[in-house]
Amino acid sequence: MIVVDGSIGEGGGQILRFAIGLAAAIKKPIKVINIRAGRKNPGIQHQHLTAVKAVATLSNAYIEGCYIGSTQLIFKPQELVGGRHTFDVGTAGSITLVLQALTPLLPLLPQRTYIELRGGTDVPWSPPIDYIRYVFIPIARRFGFKMSLELIRRGHYPRGGGIVRVEVEPENLKSVELIERGMLKAIGGVSHAVKLPRHVAERQAKAAKETLLQHKINVPIDVVIESYNPEKDPHLGPGSGVTLYAEFDESIIGADALGEKGKPAETVGREAAEKLIDEINSGATLDSHMGDMLIAIACLAEGKTRYTTSKLTTHIETALKVAEIVAGCKTKIADTKGRAMLIEIEGIGQYI
Repeated sequence: MIVVDGSIGEGGGQILRFAIGLAAAIKKPIKVINIRAGRKNPGIQHQHLTAVKAVATLSNAYIEGCYIGSTQLIFKPQELVGGRHTFDVGTAGSITLVLQALTPLLPLLPQRTYIELRGGTDVPWSPPIDYIRYVFIPIARRFGFKMSLELIRRGHYPRGGGIVRVEVEPENLKSVELIERGMLKAIGGVSHAVKLPRHVAERQAKAAKETLLQHKINVPIDVVIESYNPEKDPHLGPGSGVTLYAEFDESIIGADALGEKGKPAETVGREAAEKLIDEINSGATLDSHMGDMLIAIACLAEGKTRYTTSKLTTHIETALKVAEIVAGCKTKIADTKGRAMLIEIEGIGQYI
């Protein structure tokens, strides 16, 4: 049985999610120890519990140690199953992090599959749902990953209540070369505010656009305003945020910022825009978050995937290490002449 030490790298929940997702995809039993050893509250928490149970359901896995606070888990996957499934975090725990755990096995499922996820769509320390919609999914499609996502309702901290529906089709993944991004064509985005006045979303969007223009971003900028009539707003609690994405000839780069109590809407908009500008100025084909999220797909694809990312994060280094331990895929990190880092991953697709 493969043993994965949950204390490597930053020692967070990413190791558990990534390890069980990969293990399920290639049907290898694993044991994860020291789960979330680098956190103040170590062990499995609600969103990790939901992620483990979701992956276990889709892989008919036998599990031991799957409970809140557990620091050790045994995971023995069997045959993958598709169909229709619903998974509820039960809190404002991140839907997108549960989806990340499922990502490696989704294209390998034996049939078209529909999954409903409930929890937080726009919460701290995780990608917002609009980043998944407008950045992750378009890039993942380059690998042959056939996935679509419908946002039914947003969920913010602390009440959650978000609902997302995902549809995936089986497909063999192929490697991708993302070294040149081409010319910047346009900036898109979504500024949302729920259970809050419309002007919050408008001010966020205005600040984002003004910041981009101040930095000489002279391409079409379209930030969609999402708000609701207070009397018909279906959300459980207030929340706001901005997700921006830069469309190049050959790639998409994203950035985001989340609203919070006492944080002016203008600050949220500027923060998202400044993050995007920094990513654009790196010269990389992918932002640092996508540099991490693509590793599982590249690992399971057939052939060598190469891409540049804006910086080498602990998340990227940890994910590459786990990919080598669990799947045995070979990886390489190299400097480029600019700020960007080159990632190479030898996929194992032909052996699955």
